[in-house]
Amino acid sequence: MKKLIIAILLISSFASESIAQSTYGKTLNLGLGIGGYSGYYHYVGRSVSVFHLNYEFDVSKNFTMAPFISFSSVTNDYYWGNNNTPYKYYTYRQTIIPIGVKGTYYFDDVVKANPKWDFYLAGSLGFAIVNSRWDAGYNGNRNIYQNGSPLFLDVHIGTEYHFNERIGAILDLSTGVSTIGLAIHGKK
Repeated sequence: MKKLIIAILLISSFASESIAQSTYGKTLNLGLGIGGYSGYYHYVGRSVSVFHLNYEFDVSKNFTMAPFISFSSVTNDYYWGNNNTPYKYYTYRQTIIPIGVKGTYYFDDVVKANPKWDFYLAGSLGFAIVNSRWDAGYNGNRNIYQNGSPLFLDVHIGTEYHFNERIGAILDLSTGVSTIGLAIHGKK
């Protein structure tokens, strides 16, 4: 966490330079996707549907920060038993709400992209609020985190196609949750 704060302070120190014609902030991104943050789906063993929301603001030329929140819920069966409890399938439900911040660098100037397109590389850091409910009688391991930590780090690569000045379509491929959705731009 200390390294993240130092990185944000260093990046912010460059924010005094004027933000040139390419600004990406003041953007609400809404996405639906599939995936699973490492560790949160320990018992599920498959990808699940996720709703994702973030709001980007400009930090410096070609760089934005975006606080985010995601939501997913899954129901699954888990086969368990021991010497005192007969083996059977127990049903559980997990609700996972990751919260964090995403830093994004746009490469439009480097790749000389058409103004209708944006291309970026990003990283997300955050934690998850997780609620698990099990069938009555289940006395097995209820720890849903692998490695015992709710923290995560994701790497993203993505693009946006601008339909007009206010609306765009986004595709974000990630090591955690990949999404497709809408970008709603505020007035620049």
